[in-house]
Formats: sequence, C-alpha cells, structure tokens
Amino acid sequence: MTEKKPLDQKSLDQLFANARSYNGYLDRDVTAEQMDKVWELMKYGPTSANCLPARMVWCHSDASREKLAALTMPSNGDKILNAPVSVIIGMDMEFYEQLPDLFPHDDARSWFKDAPELAAATAFRNSSLQGAYFIMAARAIGLDTGPMSGFDNEAVDQAFFKGTNIKSNFISTLGYGDNKSIFDRSPRPSFDRFNSII
Repeated sequence: MTEKKPLDQKSLDQLFANARSYNGYLDRDVTAEQMDKVWELMKYGPTSANCLPARMVWCHSDASREKLAALTMPSNGDKILNAPVSVIIGMDMEFYEQLPDLFPHDDARSWFKDAPELAAATAFRNSSLQGAYFIMAARAIGLDTGPMSGFDNEAVDQAFFKGTNIKSNFISTLGYGDNKSIFDRSPRPSFDRFNSII
C-alpha cells in the first residue's frame, strides 16, 4: 500500500479552513457531470455496514427548486431559488433491504429488519454522515454548499418522496459561492475548550 502523505495547506484550506457555508451563488451552472462527480466521491465515506441510506434529490430545474422553496422558511426559499442546484438529502428508512448487495459479508439485513428503532437511528446517523461527505466532496471539486434546516419535513417528504420509505434529513444548496453572501466567520474554539485526552 502506498504511504499516505498529509494534504498540503492549500488543499486543507479549500476543504476546511477557508471553506464557508454560502447564502448566495454566482450566475454559473452546475452540470450533471459535476453532480455525478460529487456522488462518486462521497459514496466512499464510511457508513455502518456500508448501509448507504442517503437518497438524494438534486433539484436543478427552476420548477423543482420552486417546488422545494415553497416548503421552507422564506429566507431559505430565497437561497434555494438563487442557487443553481439544491439537494434534498433523504434517508431510506428501509435501507437494510439493500444490505445483501451492499454488505455481502454477513446477514446484516437481519440486524435491522425487526428493530425499527435501531434502523431509524442508523438511517439518520449515517445519512447525516453522507450529507457531510457530500459537503466535503463538493468542496473537493471546487463547488460550495449551503446546508440548512428550516423546512417542513413532512411536506417535503410528501412532495418528493411520496409512496416511498424515504424521509428528508436536510437540504443543501450547491454552486459557486458568492463571497458577498457570507458573514464574518463565527468562532471556532481551540482543542482545549471542547476536548479532553484521557
């Protein structure tokens, strides 16, 4: 195996130190190829038993973004309408039905099928992880995001996931961020404030 080397500071800045959550975007489109590239990177992030519960709806057309924006608080609706793409990160509450294919090493389906509380917690935790991988993958290919809550989950589920076992987790805009749309960075404490080594 090739020895792993730390990323250079420019790469770390792009992924973390200088990356921001954007409230507005430049007038530049995001292509289907870029969306596919984000998925092709984020799918490699770890999830429990490779369960991959996230189900993504990429609202690219004006009509789909208008439909989504109508189900959010007004300020979020404006962000969705002004972004080239807005993504609903959903979670398949019956993700375990895919496990015979995704995790062939063991009968992982049986761990969740008759354990609804465990399945729900696993779907939420791991789709949230995948949402974070989505953000980092977007940054890695030169795009920006604006993750948000502030929407009617039930209405979004009815509008976009009706007749399925998928529920919405959160939403994120996607595009080329407009620096005029961001605030000064909020505090990020040092290690000692929120961490301990025992």
